[in-house]
Amino acid sequence: NFPEFVAVGLVDDVQMIHYDSNTQKAEFKQQWMEKAAEDDPEYSARQTNRLMNTQQVFKGNIDTLKQRFNQTGGVHINQLMYGCDWEDETAEVNGYHLYGYDGEDFISFDLQTETWIAPKQQAVITKLKWDSDRSLSGDLKNYHTKLCPEWLKKYVNYGRSSLMRTELPSVSLLQKSSSSPVSCHATGFYPDRAEMVWRKDGVELHEGVNKGEILTNHDGTFQMSVDLEVSSIKSEEWHRYRCVLQLFRVNQDIVTKLGKAAIRTNEGKIGKRSVTDKYNKIKLVPVPKKRRFIHNTREKTQENRVNDKNDNKITLKTDKNPENHTFHT
Repeated sequence: NFPEFVAVGLVDDVQMIHYDSNTQKAEFKQQWMEKAAEDDPEYSARQTNRLMNTQQVFKGNIDTLKQRFNQTGGVHINQLMYGCDWEDETAEVNGYHLYGYDGEDFISFDLQTETWIAPKQQAVITKLKWDSDRSLSGDLKNYHTKLCPEWLKKYVNYGRSSLMRTELPSVSLLQKSSSSPVSCHATGFYPDRAEMVWRKDGVELHEGVNKGEILTNHDGTFQMSVDLEVSSIKSEEWHRYRCVLQLFRVNQDIVTKLGKAAIRTNEGKIGKRSVTDKYNKIKLVPVPKKRRFIHNTREKTQENRVNDKNDNKITLKTDKNPENHTFHT
């Protein structure tokens, strides 16, 4: 029962609003969004109505795209992602607005030239149509450079206590068997701006190291891991290796020494677990942050029931709706 149409909003990678064709309702995903509704009682209804209209536009667009690509059936996805980044120290703003079809770039708006870029031949007709509409180009320029960062700042203020918090992780060394790589695993940290590396004698290692992606936990915190191949490392050399975790807004690295006694394994031997208790005196420092405000809208054909996990998105309160562009035939 995965919906055909989905729109989700993120502020600094935190989901705050969701709409889909099954519920046909814009739903808040963060408590601090209730404050936005209190200040603007029509906010939720306005977002719902806007996204219901966008849903119909996307349904028409995906039919047009199927014709452009000579497709009669199957699973197809039409996706729009737009938003802005704002650097709170320099006030630098960057915006983006791009469409994709079936996982590939279809057309995007260049804010510098105020023209559309069409990497696909099937998008040229849309580029010509939209390039000729100077009013549309002006509206998008104004939206991404002024309206979007204004609302980004408002949302950050609404969610300041949550978005600006810092949570330290627990760090463990894990190993499936004695011949497997040792995984340095950190979980429970926030925000998701972190770097984890293995070092030997203070020098970062690249060979024999496999870095994983930062993943989201069910409670809104994050986890990550980095593996070190130890099969060729002599036991007497292990003391020279360290797992180093660097967290945003934390002025001290979290360092875990490589040692057999600290490793948790699947072979019945459970060593000591390295946790963050000894880091409870770490100082948090104010660091300039690039704020991100993104919206992604996605329409799928009736046959598609695949749950795509990387929906980076956000919904904005504005009458200049950048979603409702029709792919004219």
